Amino acid sequence: MSRVVVAGDDPDGLGEALADRGADVRFAAGTANRPALEEAGIVEADVLVVTDAGLATSVPIAVDLNPDLRVVVYSRDSVPEFVKGQAGHIVDPELLGPEAVAEEIV
Repeated sequence: MSRVVVAGDDPDGLGEALADRGADVRFAAGTANRPALEEAGIVEADVLVVTDAGLATSVPIAVDLNPDLRVVVYSRDSVPEFVKGQAGHIVDPELLGPEAVAEEIV
């Protein structure tokens, strides 16, 4: 079973789609800072999903805590350059729905 931490409000329901496919989905509270990521289980997670490009600073923190982490950005907004090198996938929800993305993640 994949463990997934979601940073952001998840307006498109990717967390639910992941859970429907058997993933253990947890949400990092608030701004997804280090304590929130740790509380959500980022150290044991397989994947970090960022659904709000405004929370992009959570990516380097999460990767520092878990270097083997896969990072997926699922947002309509552009992500900063510093995240592009750490994100395995950057997907616009307008182009690919949550079910298709969840299938690829899990």
